[in-house]
Amino acid sequence: MTSDDTYPQHNPTVGVGPHPEPWPTAEHYDQELLAEGDRRNVVDEYRYWSMDAIVADLDSKRHKFHVAIENWQHDLNIGTIVRNANAFLAAEVHIVGKKRWNRRGAMVTDRYQHVRHHPTVEDLIGWAADSQIPVIGIDNLPGSKSIADASLPQECIFVFGQEGPGLSDQMRDACSELRFIPQFGSTRSINAGVASGIAMYAWITQHAADQ
Repeated sequence: MTSDDTYPQHNPTVGVGPHPEPWPTAEHYDQELLAEGDRRNVVDEYRYWSMDAIVADLDSKRHKFHVAIENWQHDLNIGTIVRNANAFLAAEVHIVGKKRWNRRGAMVTDRYQHVRHHPTVEDLIGWAADSQIPVIGIDNLPGSKSIADASLPQECIFVFGQEGPGLSDQMRDACSELRFIPQFGSTRSINAGVASGIAMYAWITQHAADQ
């Protein structure tokens, strides 16, 4: 018996094949996908839709929170944060610092999620002030309060620091409030990618039904 027989490969087909004829005629459908199949990681509602049509539909119902991440050392959590932002339908993701980031972790969701770059902390804070959106830092810093019992603003920006050092002093000082995520094990912190999902879900539980 060969090793391949002993450990058979399991490669389930992703998505759907060609659309049965007659094809739907609405403008949001992509002719190539209808003909060849749609193997993208999208919910069934968007099967065979063009990317532009999906983005337009998402734009019509995006939530009012934003997410920001400091990127001074090419933080590998950014891809996960973008993917989480797409899952929870954030208005935008803001990357502060280096413009380049590792897109692998986003799993192509950056095509459907608006991502804005800010070269400096001042640029992000200026944008937030002009937009009248409060900035909420998520970090387990002295003086921060639990996000578990927070009354979160409907419009806000959750900002996360780099893996390891957390929020920079400049970003921390610019935040209108600081929140931490309660933990119960031995580790001192959780990574920014995981923290972003928890913070977004906290917002969702309070405000998603209002939109």
